[in-house]
Amino acid sequence: MSNCSQMSLIHHDEAAGTLSSLRSEQELAGLAWAIAQAGAIAKLTDPEFAVVETALYMPHHDLDGIIASIRDGHDPLGNALVRLRSPSQRRPMGAVYTPPEIVDAMVGWIAAKEQPVRVVDPGAGSGRFIVEAGKRLPDASLVAVELDPLAALLCRANLTATGFDSRASVIVDDYREVSLDECAGATAFVGNPPYVRHHQIDSEWKGWLTAAASANGLPVSALAGLHIHFFLATLLLAKPGDIGAFITSAEWMDVNYGCLLREMLTDGLGGESIHVVAPEATPFENTAVTAAVTCFRVGSTASSLRLRRVEQVEELADLTAGHKVGKQQLKQEKRWSQLLTPVQPMPEGYIELGELCRVHRGSVTGANAIWITRADDPALPGRTLFPSITRARELFDTADGVLLNLGDLRAVIDLPEDLSELGDEDRNLVERFLRLARTNGAHSSYVARHRNPWWSVGLRSPAPILATYMARRPPAFVRNPLGARCVNVAHGIYPRQPLTGAVLDALTASLRTSVSITQGRTYAGGLTKFEPSEMERIPVPSLALLEEIAA
Repeated sequence: MSNCSQMSLIHHDEAAGTLSSLRSEQELAGLAWAIAQAGAIAKLTDPEFAVVETALYMPHHDLDGIIASIRDGHDPLGNALVRLRSPSQRRPMGAVYTPPEIVDAMVGWIAAKEQPVRVVDPGAGSGRFIVEAGKRLPDASLVAVELDPLAALLCRANLTATGFDSRASVIVDDYREVSLDECAGATAFVGNPPYVRHHQIDSEWKGWLTAAASANGLPVSALAGLHIHFFLATLLLAKPGDIGAFITSAEWMDVNYGCLLREMLTDGLGGESIHVVAPEATPFENTAVTAAVTCFRVGSTASSLRLRRVEQVEELADLTAGHKVGKQQLKQEKRWSQLLTPVQPMPEGYIELGELCRVHRGSVTGANAIWITRADDPALPGRTLFPSITRARELFDTADGVLLNLGDLRAVIDLPEDLSELGDEDRNLVERFLRLARTNGAHSSYVARHRNPWWSVGLRSPAPILATYMARRPPAFVRNPLGARCVNVAHGIYPRQPLTGAVLDALTASLRTSVSITQGRTYAGGLTKFEPSEMERIPVPSLALLEEIAA
């Protein structure tokens, strides 16, 4: 290790030790202000001033050591904020801090592609991207946009410590309300837009998204997360020739609300490449998520963009890699994640599961607390109680992939549409149950209001093979020879033609050993989901090959 590297580690360790004693955000604010007030960007906004007014500066802290650590490329102030604020405190603002190796790769890509006159980070946090841009692009002005006043203060401190304050500005505002001065050259947009789910976004901003997208002829869904808002705001701020790289959750590649971003990337935003990071690589500390680095050049007329999946964060060092996919194909495809790897020819003798079987999600009761009961509930006729898979773990815990015991399962209450077919004793039990169900609102749930009659769940027939579809591991495929039903915690796999038990066993065994988590879509939080249509695309042996295996 070189002397410089050793000194950097010493500075980092000393700074970390100094900041580990911080017990409050007020102390952190005091340290940040002590560093930032000497810089050229020390004029605070009112929200920042309110933070500084309550700041506590502890004289014994080693400012020189902290500044040295920042200059060596570390972010001790940002790390301290992450430590002081729990994930639940940071989640409402979507504050997830990006690891340095990802920051390096994204800013490095920009520096290699362009020498912009300005760099804008739309959700700067403590300034990791904008500080790295200051190092890589010595002639560019730096614009950090951050809504959280304490994070903005840390950003000022980091820019001052690195000497970039003279060409930097920190805007404490919502990125969607920011305007930029005209500049003669290209602007680079780089950063980690905040991830906030749609139900935490004010209706006013949902209206902004709808109006802005519609005005530009773009499809839009009000269910879009905040990161989609930031992409649209970037398109509205940018001009042709501007360049950008954002890292976000990869959900938008497949879900309906992502249609807006998918359309922008194949048109005005000018997508160049998308690099999806496997959740096992943990691109963000303590956060299991499939991340996507999206690179774009505004107004590009290129006919294709590059796609790839990487298993390790280190692979992001080359953001020019990936196989080309035509934008015309992307426009027609609703689920982009299946295009991440070049289309491989189907193995000889294999077909898609959908050619052999239909896949249906389990039945929806509308109120599980009412319609699911113990299998031997004496308050209801036995003919109305159907042993069912009601928890995914009942499939995960099935030994050898065959469900051979219904005794541990709960039952779904599925009443006949015509109650007159019940005998008097059974009818009395059912009428008593329905009075209780009404008292608990079972008749007024969304599902109940859209079925006729409301009391008939309408369970599907038993599926010969059952499968989980959402977990942090590959699906469990289980043979169902005893005919258990299932609610919507699982999918049912139904052959399109009668298959022998031996063939069904062979098909189940193939699914259990060949399906990986990469064939589904992984959401923030690390859950991987397989929609029925996605499960139907899984390669399986042909019927002829299954019959040969089963023989």
